[in-house]
Amino acid sequence: MLNMLEAAAEQMVVHRDFQAAFDTCDRSLQSLCGPEAEDSRSAEFKAGFCTIGIQALAELNQWPGVLPWVLQQYELQEKIPAKIMQMCILLYSKVGEPAVMQEAARVWLHCPSNSKASGFGTVAELHLLHVLVPLGRTDEARELIVGEVGGRAFTEDQRRTALDVVDEREQQNLEPPLNPGGSPNSAHSVSNKGAVIHKLKAMLRFLYKKLFMTGSGSFSLQRIFLAAVLLYMLLLRMDPALPSSFLWISKLLELLKQMWSTMVAPYYHSLTQSKALFTQNLVEG
Repeated sequence: MLNMLEAAAEQMVVHRDFQAAFDTCDRSLQSLCGPEAEDSRSAEFKAGFCTIGIQALAELNQWPGVLPWVLQQYELQEKIPAKIMQMCILLYSKVGEPAVMQEAARVWLHCPSNSKASGFGTVAELHLLHVLVPLGRTDEARELIVGEVGGRAFTEDQRRTALDVVDEREQQNLEPPLNPGGSPNSAHSVSNKGAVIHKLKAMLRFLYKKLFMTGSGSFSLQRIFLAAVLLYMLLLRMDPALPSSFLWISKLLELLKQMWSTMVAPYYHSLTQSKALFTQNLVEG
């Protein structure tokens, strides 16, 4: 199994033969079926093959078949590993079909055994930001935040921040359409741009507060991974030559300025004062 997993990874990354990588994963998963596949080692191999298989299907532009293929391997939605669920949510959000994951993520989050999984909180965050909020499911989003799932997935500060995100989305839905006298296509385009920018501000605010204002003082690998994924989706998958990208970049710069003020500016200000005082004493002496 280890050799097969390495072969699939090589086909995927080195040779970029996505079909061969998927075929290798699919054959290997078939050989993992049976009672012997329930042990932890086999479960790790299974998750590894699914991870590469999902990436291969996405590269082949066969993303509609990702969730059915994953369910073929795990049979039930609630048995899907947290990392695989996270990948599926991000994939279907990226292709503009977040509704595909709405029911699967809901079932997964409400399964009691999944609440102990290390990636439970991340699945809840992605479900909120990439499924419920984009779909305008504000009532379901609030229920997720303040309910039993939110109590296990979020801290008190995170719940307040998440509720702010949902409130902003609901307020946006109630706002009248811009440029009512314009053409329908123009109004739709302006509305879409406003929705994208509004969603970006909410996501950046949520990410900033989560990483720097939770008071935990530690940066877990899980949080760093989530931050890297979000920034990757915002930057590397965006054409900076497009005029619509300027506002995205300006919001990111605003976030970086906030990070500077929080982490570096106090120490820089203190150092500047100390240097000025030393200079003054030297001159007076």
